[in-house]
Amino acid sequence: MTSSTPLETRPLGRTGAAVSVVGLGTWQLGGDWGNVSEHDAAGVLDAVLDAGVTLLDTADVYGDGRSEERIRSALADRGERPFVATKVGRRADPFVAEQYTPENLRAWVDRSRRNLGMDTLDLVQLHCPPPAVFSDERVYDTLDTLVEEQAIAAYGASVETVAEGLTALQHPGVQTVQVILNVFRRKPLEELLPAAQRAEVGILARVPLASGLLTGKYDESTTFAADDHRTFNRHGEAFDVGETFSGVPFEVGVAAAREVAEIAGPEESTAAFALRWVIDQPGVTTVIPGARNIKQALDNVAAASLPPLTDAQLADLERVYDERIRAHVHDRW
Repeated sequence: MTSSTPLETRPLGRTGAAVSVVGLGTWQLGGDWGNVSEHDAAGVLDAVLDAGVTLLDTADVYGDGRSEERIRSALADRGERPFVATKVGRRADPFVAEQYTPENLRAWVDRSRRNLGMDTLDLVQLHCPPPAVFSDERVYDTLDTLVEEQAIAAYGASVETVAEGLTALQHPGVQTVQVILNVFRRKPLEELLPAAQRAEVGILARVPLASGLLTGKYDESTTFAADDHRTFNRHGEAFDVGETFSGVPFEVGVAAAREVAEIAGPEESTAAFALRWVIDQPGVTTVIPGARNIKQALDNVAAASLPPLTDAQLADLERVYDERIRAHVHDRW
């Protein structure tokens, strides 16, 4: 399909790019969400690009490069390509701040350039590194050099915590901050998004559906494949537990999501409703939900055409957060 109405776009910080308010996160197309076939991955990418999405977010560790390579294949036959944001740093072994050397950063960037088939990467984000990295001037100096050499056009940071985001914003070369933001993770609204607006830094909102909780399709008996992070990282066994269900205990999130579905009403997709909430937060540039199939992908894109939530709906969502969610997540991230 081809979108008859172009998606709303917003400036991505000071990069000079304008990107669609709904992008596509491509973790699912690499791994850790159960198997997504080549056919399904290509279908998702083609569907969102035909629907007007102009930002794809990936990382070098999604499927050990598979996500980046699938994006390269999807873009091979397209004239005008979207803005592609990737991330580097999680290949560090061991995963410690000392691994973020100029040599390693350059090697990681060069690998992504090969995977994506791009001489100059549009945006490279530090991929939720150890906290000390956000204060390491050597890291930013290296990224500045890579910009000067035109290996990358811009750089930013993907963070786990608000505090990390605020630290990243202190560095003038940082063009974007990627952070978990959804109706179950509201803390960035207090300080991080206003600070990013003041600094003219773009915000990429990830995990906007709380790993699928905010689709309203799960119940307490729902299970996931063994190779899905919603199974193997439910308690933070593999990486920060905040990346899985936004850090909300599954049964708590399922019950809260039922209330969100009721607030959205029977005429509205719960997922699109939850995405619209993110789009409307001041300071957000784009929201980057993932999708495992074409239907999910197009349902997500539909959020861009929804009207803003009503004051009553916003108040009800805040009540659900305060009553069910806040105690589990607010002070942790």
